[in-house]
Formats: sequence, C-alpha cells, structure tokens
Amino acid sequence: MKAYELQQFGIDNLTLVEKEIPQPGFNEVLIKFHAFSLNYRDLMLVDGRYNPRAKFPVIPFSDGAGEVAAIGEGVSKWKVGDRVCPIFMQAWGEGGLTSEKSKTALGGGGDWDGVLREFGTFNEQGLVKVPEHLSFEEAATLPCAAVTAWNALAVSGRVKAGDTVLTQGTGGVSIFAIQFAKLFGARIIATSSSHEKLDKARELGARETVNYKAREDWDKAVLELTGKRGVDHVVEVGGTGTMARSVNAVRAGGHIAVIGVLTTSGDFNPISLLMKAVKMQGIFVGSRAMFEDMNKAVEVNKLKPVIDKVFAFGEVREALKYMESGSHFGKIVVRIGD
Repeated sequence: MKAYELQQFGIDNLTLVEKEIPQPGFNEVLIKFHAFSLNYRDLMLVDGRYNPRAKFPVIPFSDGAGEVAAIGEGVSKWKVGDRVCPIFMQAWGEGGLTSEKSKTALGGGGDWDGVLREFGTFNEQGLVKVPEHLSFEEAATLPCAAVTAWNALAVSGRVKAGDTVLTQGTGGVSIFAIQFAKLFGARIIATSSSHEKLDKARELGARETVNYKAREDWDKAVLELTGKRGVDHVVEVGGTGTMARSVNAVRAGGHIAVIGVLTTSGDFNPISLLMKAVKMQGIFVGSRAMFEDMNKAVEVNKLKPVIDKVFAFGEVREALKYMESGSHFGKIVVRIGD
C-alpha cells in the first residue's frame, strides 16, 4: 500500500512510500481509506510546531473515512463493507478525558500513526459509522473539527435555543460551530478578516458578522450588537492573541470553549475572567460517545459539511500549503482512489 511518511519536519519532506498492508488482529478491523481531511494540527505537526519530539517516521493526519475491508477474530461490531471513520483518540470511548486516553490520539507524532495511507488497522471500538447521506469526502471532515465544535457547544456549553454564540474565523471548527449553533436555535455572531467569507457565514446561519480587520476592537463591536450584555458562548480558536477580547465579549457568567492556538502573541490578564465569573473550558476534540451523538444530529438534520477544496492523494503537500495560506473556508479534503 501507499502511505505518506515524515522523516523530518517540513511540508516538502512529506514522502510517499510503499508499505505492507497490515493484517487485522484480535478485535481489529482493516480499513480501506477513501478520503482524509486536514486540520491545523496536521500543519503544525508537519512543520515542527505541534510535537518537536515527534518519533520519526511519522504517518500524519488524524481524520479519514473509508470502508471495512477485513475483520479480525472476535470482531462483532462491524462487517466488511461498512462505512466508518476512526475516532481521534482511539482509547476515548466515553466518560472524561485522561492523560492515558490523550496519548492515543492519531497522527500526533507519538505512538499512534495517523491515517494518511491506503489501509489501516483499528480496534473495533475505535470506529464510528458514517452517516448515510454523507460521501467519504464529507465524512472525513468529522473526526476532529466537527466533534470539537460539538463538544464545545453541545457538551461543554449546553447551548440552548436563544443563546448567543460568537465564532472566530472560518476554519473547520468555526464553520461546524456555526452549523451546530443554528441547529440549536442560537443567535450567531461570526468574525473574520474577509467580507467575502463573512457573506458565506451569513448564508450558513450567522445573524451578525464583524470584520476584525475593519474593527480591530471586535470585542466592542460584539458588545454593541448585544446591547453591552455580551454573548453567552465564545468558540475561542485564536489563542493568547484573542483571549482578552473573548473575555471582554462574553457576558458575566458566560462560557468560553478554548480550542485553538492560531496566535501565540499577546498577554492575557485573568482579572477580567475572575471578575466576570466566566466559565472557561479547554476542548481537546471529544469521545466516541460524543461523535456518535453528533452523528445522530448530523443524520437527522441532513447536515452537510462545508468543503472548500478537494485535492488528489498525490497532492497532499499542495493541500498543506493551501491550508498554510489561510485562504480556505471550511474544510480541505484529500481524496484517494477513484
């Protein structure tokens, strides 16, 4: 089979290699992959920012979708031909996150290879069924970005109809957050540096938008839009560079789901966090149970992931460079096979 390996950091060092097709062991399933999607974590891993101590060679990427090609002894949950996605952390089936579970994340340069290959074996408990109405390309966008957004809003935030949700940017997590917030009946305020992308965000369900290049004080713009009350929830993907403004934009007693590390500059003073009694929750993707619950909502509402561009399997380096450019709206996908 063909697989991509990273022997040293750098997009141009990602190399297509030939490997033997693995055979499923006890309770394992062999997956034939048809599509993968990119996350910012993948770009950070490849360029050396995510895990400087990565164990080479690394097969990157956490998100893929495919079909069951073979099953090992003891497997009862799946049959050949089933359409599935591996979950982000293979040992996080349900319950809370632990350090042991976090070490089973796919494609992070640790002990668990990623999915950027034609075939892979996984424990039968480390997979979820693909919603019927989705293509492999669409399903491949779900394991990290969609589950993260679902965890942020449905699980950590417990968003309800009438709540106000603030999203940042138009990457995968933020776009899924807009789509899920709309399902919950929430009012959505979206930010971006592009008027064109904000127009698309409105089409997806954002009621109001703020261009943070035109309004550097976007937190004040959000307060103006909410009558100085602030939003109920912030999907915080910026990092330390945007945290202070997020705290300013949220209401007293509000909720901030901390997800991203897109910016590392800037200082954050926790005084305002304390004075406003803000609930701040770090979100590291989610469990298989969250994934399954999310898929029920995706299937019932026939929700379609937003895919910006699809690349061929031989164009993975180009796909990463496209993500690096920041031009995308929604998800970037790599297709393998016909």
